[in-house]
Amino acid sequence: MKKLAAFVALAAIVATPVWAAIQTVTLAVPGMTCAACPITVKKALSKVEGVSQVDVSFEKREAVVTFDDAKTSVQKLIETTSNAGYPSSVKQ
Repeated sequence: MKKLAAFVALAAIVATPVWAAIQTVTLAVPGMTCAACPITVKKALSKVEGVSQVDVSFEKREAVVTFDDAKTSVQKLIETTSNAGYPSSVKQ
């Protein structure tokens, strides 16, 4: 009986879905050279599924992106800025 209870408990834990988390990442975007560049970066990132907020700063040359990690990833965000003509990396 104890083995059955332990098995049921283990099965419940394994069957429970992993919940997605809302994350925020700051991307360094050094290639922004004019006041129009942040508009392009923001527009591109806003189209990515799972992105809920994008704040782009021309002065800081960075983009702060809030996203659902079950729908997208930091790598996808970096690819998106690169495809828009603005390579980026995670800001340390």
